[in-house]
Amino acid sequence: MLYSMTGFGREEAAIGSYQIVAEIKSLNGKQSDVNTRIAPVLRPYEGEIRTLVNAKLGRGTIDITISVKQDGVSKPMSINTNLAKSYYKGMQEIASELGLPQDNILATLMTMPEIVAPDQEALQEEDWAAMKNVIATAVENLRTHRRVEGVSLQQDLENCITNIENGLQEILPFEPLRIERLRSKINTSMEEWVAAANIDKNRLEQELIYYIEKIDFSEEKIRLTQHCNYFREILANDEEIKGKKLGFVLQEVGREINTLGSKANDADIQKLIVGMKDQLEKAKEQILNVL
Repeated sequence: MLYSMTGFGREEAAIGSYQIVAEIKSLNGKQSDVNTRIAPVLRPYEGEIRTLVNAKLGRGTIDITISVKQDGVSKPMSINTNLAKSYYKGMQEIASELGLPQDNILATLMTMPEIVAPDQEALQEEDWAAMKNVIATAVENLRTHRRVEGVSLQQDLENCITNIENGLQEILPFEPLRIERLRSKINTSMEEWVAAANIDKNRLEQELIYYIEKIDFSEEKIRLTQHCNYFREILANDEEIKGKKLGFVLQEVGREINTLGSKANDADIQKLIVGMKDQLEKAKEQILNVL
C-alpha cells in the first residue's frame, strides 16, 4: 500500500461545555514540519499533540488548526475588576480636572492592557482525554485521505515502470543490427584509407571486438531489469513510509538508462531511450508526493 503525503482530516465534537473542531492538512516535505494554531486552553498539551501527529503521519509539512469554544464563545474571557476600578478612578479624576466628558470612559477602559484577558482555566483530565480522541480521529481521517491518494499514485508509478520495461524490450531487436552497422562502417572506412590487401585481418577483428565490447550494454539491461523489479517489490510491501527508498531506486534506474543512451550508437535506440527518460521523469515527479 502506498500513501500520499498530501491529505486533509477534520473532526469536531461537543465535550461538556466545550465545542472542539480539529483540522489537519499535510503537504509535501522532505522531513516532518508541524505547524500548530491551537486554542489557548490547549497550549499546555501542545507537546502531546505534536507527538501524536508525528507518530501517525511521518514526514510532510503538516498544519494543525484546533479551535475550542466554550458555551458558544470561541475564547472565554475574564475581566480583571480590581485593575479596572483602579484605571476607572484615575481616568475619572483626569476627566474631571480637564473638564472632559465622561460618557466614553467605560469603552476606553475595556481597551486598557490586562483588563480583559482570555480565561486560562485548565482543562479537566477527562475533557483533555476526549479532545485528544477528537484530534486522533482527525489524524486518522487524514491518513484515510492519504491512502486514497496513494492508490492513484501507485497506479501511475507502476505504469511508468511498465513503460520503461517495454522500452527496454523494444530495444532488443535493434541490438544485433547496430553491431552489423558498426562492423560495416569500420570495414568501409578501412577500405577507403588502406588498400584491402594491406589490412591486417586479425588486428581488424581485434579492434572490432574492442569497439563492440565498448558499446555492449548487456549488463545495463540486466541491472535495469533488476532495479525495476526491486521498485515493484517496494511498492508491494507493507511499509508505510517508503517514498525516499523508491526515490533512490529511481536514481539507479536513471543511471542505467543514461548508460544505455551513451552506448546506443543507434538513432532508433536513442528514440526509445528518450521515451524511457520521459517515463522516468514522470515517476520522479510522482515520487515527490509519496510518503
